Amino acid sequence: MHLKFSQDIKLLLQRLAEKPLSLGDILAETSERGFNLVIALLVLPFLFPMPPGLTGPFGGACLILSMQMVLGRRSPWLPRKIATYKFPRSFANILLQNLRRVTRILEKIARPRLSKIADNPYIWRFNGFCISWLAVLLISPVPLTNPIPTIGILLLAVATIESDGLLMCIGYVFTILTTLLFAFIGYVFFIAPSLLPQFLS
Repeated sequence: MHLKFSQDIKLLLQRLAEKPLSLGDILAETSERGFNLVIALLVLPFLFPMPPGLTGPFGGACLILSMQMVLGRRSPWLPRKIATYKFPRSFANILLQNLRRVTRILEKIARPRLSKIADNPYIWRFNGFCISWLAVLLISPVPLTNPIPTIGILLLAVATIESDGLLMCIGYVFTILTTLLFAFIGYVFFIAPSLLPQFLS
């Protein structure tokens, strides 16, 4: 099965061989799908070890795009400084190759189904809301948790591109579980100072 997501990745790899790509280039070529394709590109690095300092810019751009989905926009927009950002050639190659590996896995589970959910006019906005919330969790300074919200964002982004209602539902459940996990971590950090004297006594 050749999904729209797979085709977009293949085209991006071909384009990358010709010249460096900017986020604006990708948005211009992929139209409405560009929302979720660029979101996937922005968060994918967080599944793998990556240089520090990129969580804020990449997560922030993801948040900007997903908030536009919440508002019902179908034509994505990014600030000029972000839209003209060009991935370094070596980093972009690694990024897209890793994304192609993830795509092979998603091809086995993603396909158009549960159209009553996927085609609902409010689902686009709701998916944007869930991705926005997961992007906030991604940006939050909780150590060693980046891959967790990243998986949820990728599930929802691909499900939206492929009109996969079932995968969307899985993404919603994952969003709830991720929220509960972060709430638990926050609670532990909140009560840790009061418990510390007991451990030391």
